[in-house]
Amino acid sequence: MSYPLHFDLTNKVIVITGGAGVLGTEFSKACAQAGAKVVILGRSLEKAEKLASELRSLGQQALAVSADVLSKPSLESAHELIKKTFGPVDILINGAGGNDPKATTGDEYFSQAAYQTEGAKHFFNMDLDGFNYVFGLNFTGSLIPSQVFGKDMIGREGCSILNISSMSAFNPLTKIPAYSAAKAAINNFTQWMAVHFAKEGIRVNALAPGFFVTEQNKNLLIKPDGSLTDRSNKIISATPMKRFGEPGELIGTLLWLIDPKQSQFVTGVVIPVDGGFNAYSGV
Repeated sequence: MSYPLHFDLTNKVIVITGGAGVLGTEFSKACAQAGAKVVILGRSLEKAEKLASELRSLGQQALAVSADVLSKPSLESAHELIKKTFGPVDILINGAGGNDPKATTGDEYFSQAAYQTEGAKHFFNMDLDGFNYVFGLNFTGSLIPSQVFGKDMIGREGCSILNISSMSAFNPLTKIPAYSAAKAAINNFTQWMAVHFAKEGIRVNALAPGFFVTEQNKNLLIKPDGSLTDRSNKIISATPMKRFGEPGELIGTLLWLIDPKQSQFVTGVVIPVDGGFNAYSGV
């Protein structure tokens, strides 16, 4: 091994689900700069193509593909297009995910007042379709892409799957039971797959971001006037580094985990990038 370490993903075909989101955009840009053939996969072809065009204008290799991570036929069609354009997939980053108001409670703690108020959100009237959608998006939305694109990795060197976990996987965050349960399942599933595919040389790991402001959580964390919400203040107070993360701060860990030359003996791990949130006991 040569030092210092240098990330080189030249000609690796990397599929990034949710690849045009706030975090996914950083993942896509970083992989492209490291020499990969990047597939930006998302439901919005327009959004994915805008990013892909930007990368291609810099002389990098990028393909925008529209697909639904909860639909196997949709992903299989995308897979055929990817193979025709770039060849078999080497690396999968399962970045698609998110939450929905229907899968949340109105209060952190059970409230008798809310329970007795018509129209108030509480555990006992949580929408089951909403719960199933959020759990499915965050868990099944990683399972199905792994089934579809993971087939390309059998019998080939340097292949891996990277799941995106969350702080909520370690300690469930209040109000978001479906998201928390799904991310806990992602941690377990990451370890399961790592063992299952170890003899094939396919590494499976997970990256667990701390708190980053994204399109999906911005309204929960930032008030219209730009100040922090009460939930944000609680997060910051429980984060030893006393701030939110910047998307670019995930990249070093991400590239290390997917570069087979730098992490070839690393599999089955979940790495927090969280400013110390997961380590802090509160006292």
